[in-house]
Amino acid sequence: MKRLEPEIIDYYNVEVLKMISEKYAMTPMDALRAFVFSKTHEMLENAELGMTDFGAEALFEIWECEKITGDPRNSIYIRGE
Repeated sequence: MKRLEPEIIDYYNVEVLKMISEKYAMTPMDALRAFVFSKTHEMLENAELGMTDFGAEALFEIWECEKITGDPRNSIYIRGE
């Protein structure tokens, strides 16, 4: 697995954490834990999966889909519908 550059990961972390904190009224630390320990974040870190083709809003939706269904691959962005 080729890991994505830390600067790019940091960008997505900051943007997605804002959305998680706002929508779910989480503290920044709780939002960080929820995102960093998710399958979505694991997929983001893998440069070979091309998750950076999506914007931060799409990554948030993918994470949210994982939160609801248990699998980020259920997201419309990944399924391609």
